Amino acid sequence: MRSAKELLKIDAKDTATRIENHIRHIVAENRVNGILMGLSGGLDSTVLVTLAVRALGKEKVCVYFLQDRNGEKDSVNKARLVAEGLGLKLNMGSIDDVMREKEKNAAFFKFISVLPPFMLPLASGIYYIVVGETPYMTTLRKEEPNKSRFRRWLYANVVDGLESMFDGPCATRRVVLEKIAKEQNMLLIGSGNLSEDLTGWFTINGVDNMPHSPIMGLLKTQIWELAEYLNVPSEVQKRKPSADVLRGADDTLALGMSFGKIDIVLHGIKNNMSDDEIVEYGLTKGEIAKVRKIYKMSAWKRTGRN
Repeated sequence: MRSAKELLKIDAKDTATRIENHIRHIVAENRVNGILMGLSGGLDSTVLVTLAVRALGKEKVCVYFLQDRNGEKDSVNKARLVAEGLGLKLNMGSIDDVMREKEKNAAFFKFISVLPPFMLPLASGIYYIVVGETPYMTTLRKEEPNKSRFRRWLYANVVDGLESMFDGPCATRRVVLEKIAKEQNMLLIGSGNLSEDLTGWFTINGVDNMPHSPIMGLLKTQIWELAEYLNVPSEVQKRKPSADVLRGADDTLALGMSFGKIDIVLHGIKNNMSDDEIVEYGLTKGEIAKVRKIYKMSAWKRTGRN
């Protein structure tokens, strides 16, 4: 079996330098006072803010944590840990009122949000057995649910509410942060990555789908490698990737596979590798087919964003 680590390996030092130069360039090009971004306490935003501080200095970097009660309880603590380590003030805000209003029309989400986190994999597993795919994959079908009475019911009563509550925080945070950035003449940047982009695991017009996304060229696995080079807090490096909109619902649960496997297939897709070549890196044909399917089904999101 070939080494997946070697397949996806980057020159971390060179990559960091390139991104830092890009950040300096877009700040100068847009004639702004500095960078503004959301800091969630997750890996991507932590890596990005670290690079921004290295590029511009802490005086030109402003970070916000916009809280929602359905997020992980320790997110704010991790965000504070990162901010303090970089010498930044963590500005606080809340999107809770907006999300509680949305929750009124998302009965199923409201139901599962009060379940113990260990119950979510069970609920997702039952859904997969009944439907044959994850709820996220169902959202990618767009108009297809109209072809089946059962799927119409499923989308209206389960999936639509989940989609609204998963997309809502990212979209709301972008609106809030864009307003602040405009008032302060700062450039709002996002921490979306290539793995999320190629699987459609982002919100159109959300804070994870920004025009300026300096780490967009990196797969999630490569961001972990960059995080290690930048010596970001171990608590952040060990945190499970998550949209942080529902406690216990990490990205592996939503996508049905870890980024460690997904990234190998995505690399293969971008480099025209055959399934037989990808199999040599430890994946099954079924896993490869699943990622190829998500990539294909999510294409409309990559062409329909701003």
